[in-house]
Amino acid sequence: MKRPGIMAAMTALVLATTVSGCGGGGAKSQTQTDVRTTTTGQELLDLQKAYESGAMSKNEYEKQKKKILQRK
Repeated sequence: MKRPGIMAAMTALVLATTVSGCGGGGAKSQTQTDVRTTTTGQELLDLQKAYESGAMSKNEYEKQKKKILQRK
């Protein structure tokens, strides 16, 4: 014999734990800042290597270099 009160409580518990895992996914905080693990110099060196290896055009290299230098 099933008890309706226990079944309702178990259902509510399952739904509560399932729905609680859905909150907050992907929303950015206004106080969030970019965290970089490389220095500006290292980024410029990596960019130069990519350009010298032919992985990007001179135009793309200059654009990316400008972006890196403006972040400072």
